[in-house]
This record gives sequence, structure tokens and C-alpha cells, in this order.
Amino acid sequence: MNRSLFSPLFRTVTPVAILLAVLLLLATYVRIDFLRSVDHQMSPDAVNYDAMARQLLDKGVYAYHDTEPNAFVTPGYPLLLAGVYAIVGYDSYDPLPYVRYLQALFGVVSVWLVYRIAAKLAGEPAGLLAAAITAVYPPFIWMNGAILTESFAVFALLAYILAQLIAIERSSRTAAAVAGVLLGVTVLIRPEFLPLVAVVYGFVLLRGGRANRGDAWRLAAYSCAGLVLVMLPWWIRNAVTLHEWVLTATQANPLSAGTYPYKQYDDGLIDRTGLTDRQIAIERLRVGFSTQPWLFLKWYTVGKLRYIYEYMYAGGGFTPAYPVLPLRDPHKFHLAIVWSSVAGMALLLRRWRQLATVPVLIVVVMSLIRLAFVPEYRYNITVMPLMIVIGCAALAQLTHRLLYGSRPEGGRTDEPALVPAQPTETAHHRPGL
Repeated sequence: MNRSLFSPLFRTVTPVAILLAVLLLLATYVRIDFLRSVDHQMSPDAVNYDAMARQLLDKGVYAYHDTEPNAFVTPGYPLLLAGVYAIVGYDSYDPLPYVRYLQALFGVVSVWLVYRIAAKLAGEPAGLLAAAITAVYPPFIWMNGAILTESFAVFALLAYILAQLIAIERSSRTAAAVAGVLLGVTVLIRPEFLPLVAVVYGFVLLRGGRANRGDAWRLAAYSCAGLVLVMLPWWIRNAVTLHEWVLTATQANPLSAGTYPYKQYDDGLIDRTGLTDRQIAIERLRVGFSTQPWLFLKWYTVGKLRYIYEYMYAGGGFTPAYPVLPLRDPHKFHLAIVWSSVAGMALLLRRWRQLATVPVLIVVVMSLIRLAFVPEYRYNITVMPLMIVIGCAALAQLTHRLLYGSRPEGGRTDEPALVPAQPTETAHHRPGL
């Protein structure tokens, strides 16, 4: 046997690679086993998404919960469903199991993305720990059975964040453009992530100082170009079909539903007769903060935060129970992730110029955005991978400082916002993904 022929392969099979492969196999097994072990239920939203995909294929009409064209929801997830239905042959076969297996695949790749992000921020031990938690965190398994946006959104968001970190770290215009495209895909799945392009590049501008602002603006322009490229067909469709400008979606129900403190939907605060969801939201906010300011202030701060973070997302409904972990109270596992992330944010922000500030900003901004809408554990599952990353990155940095008095490899914190181009690099060649 010629050992020299296989020596490059053996050199790449490191203990870290073996551990990561084991975690990915574990993530694959538990997700597939869950899908095969339970009977899956269809929530009202799932029923509407299923009907929407079938109507799109049968009649060419894009509409949520209606037979006339609308822009009630963004098209990312409905188009994914329609694509799977068409490939499978939905007239002859049930397409939903195929959708669920595809979502499980998204979940496994998301575990790898979490590893890459955490390893980039704080070294390989942090990456492996974050991947291990992501592989077995129960909601990340349960959500694969729901015909809802969560699995696809988590995957797209993590892919965007990894590309964005690479763009910042390498000053890569290619990576910045790819990040913009991936953010566009994420927005077409869940529109609330649109502000992230401003949040991230606001951080880049502050982090780099005046000397690097030109490069920062150029990267921002490339990201915005990628974002617009993905969003443009949706904007054109709405202008042509609906004869109106729709930035993301017209749905306003989550906004109005969020104005009912502690979900007391029969409080009789205003007369809703003849009002649209948006008008109801505005009027309830005006009357609520005028007549019951303390109740509404508490609801729009600690009240909604408790609803968002206090409990785990339990999936779209299934029987029998599938516990994932042999824990007497898996809820404590969830709370440990949340509180370790909160502590990690405080630690990481002490050196705010580091790349690890990016996921911290995303979690904080998305939490603030969600305060405007109805609080649901399901909606916030998309930031839970980032909370895992934050907790693991902070733990790795703290441990390394205590043991060695320095930060771990991969967790560089005080570098400039953008890495200057190397002398050998030409204007036509920049490092990409």
C-alpha cells in the first residue's frame, strides 16, 4: 500500500474533524429518528402554506389564505414548498414527508454553520461545544416536523452570518455580495431580518474608525447590491400584479395581536368595527399608553421578553412525545442557554470591536424588533443558534484568559474593522468565500 498517496487525507483527518463528523452524524440520526417516530400535525399556518403551494402550482396564483393574488407573506418558504411539491409529484405522492426530510437536512447543515461561526469567533473548542448543543437542543429537532418557516430561516440566517463575518474579516467584496444575497433569501423567508444590513455595517463603520470607512462603505454597497438583486423580482411582481409598492409583506396581524397585554384578546379597549389590523394596532397603542401606561410599558418590555425567552418552542404538534434528551426537566437546559448567552453578551461587549459583537448585536436588535409584535416562542427560535454561539464563545474566551492570559485562536478581538489588502493582491483579485 502506498502510504504517501493517502498521507494528505490522513493529515486532514484531525481529532476536531472526527468530533465534528460524530456530531453531524448524531444531529442527522436524532432528526431522522424524530421524523420517523411520531405522527405530525398540521397547524393552521401549515395548512395555509400547503394550500398556498398547491394553488400556486395548480392555478399560478400566489396568495396566502385567499384565491386572489396578494403579498400577505414573503415568497421564500412558499416557493420552497412549491419546488418540492413539483419535484415529488404532489398529485401522486404526499409531498410533506419530503419537505420534512429537507428541513432535517437544513438542520444538520445548520449545526455545521454554528460550528464554523463559533470557531471563527473563539476557536475550535467553542465551535465544537456550540455544535454539540445545537445538535441536541430539542426545538431544533421538533421544528423539522412543522410545515413552517423556521428550519429554512435558521439555515439561511446562519449562512448569511458566516458569509458576513468572512466579508468583514477579509475585506472581501465577493463575500460581502454573497452575504447580501443570503440576507435577501433570509428576508424572503422572514422579513423582520431586513434591518440587519444596516445594523451590521453600522458596527463595521464604528469598529474601523475613519481610516477604514471607505472600504466599509464599499463592502456595504456590495452587500446591498446582493440584497436588492434577490428582492427585486418580488418588488416587480408586487408592482405589476398588485399595482402597489410592497417592501416585504402586507401582513399586519402580528403587529395588532401584539397590542393585547398578556394576550387578553377580549379586553374591550377599543371598538374594532371596520378597522384594518394596522389601524387596530395604532389605535390600541394610542389608547393603551394613554389610559394604562404602566400595563402597556411593562407588556412592551419585560412582559414580551418573558413570553419570547422563558419557554422552549415545542414544534408544530406531534404525537407521541419525543423528549430528545434524557432530562427530567429539559426546560432547564433551555434556560441555561438563555442565561449563559446573556452573561456572554456582557463579557463579549467589554471588547466590543471583536467580531463576536456581530451575533450579540443581531440577538439584541431582533429581540427589540420582536417587542413590537405578538410574542411567540416559535418566532424567536431563529436567534437561539446565535445565543448558543454567544455563550460558547464567551466561555471559551474566559477560559483561555484564565488559563493562558490571552484570547483563543479564532477569537481575535481588537483587529481593525477591515483587513488591509496584502501587497501581492491586485485590484482584480480579492479573497472570497
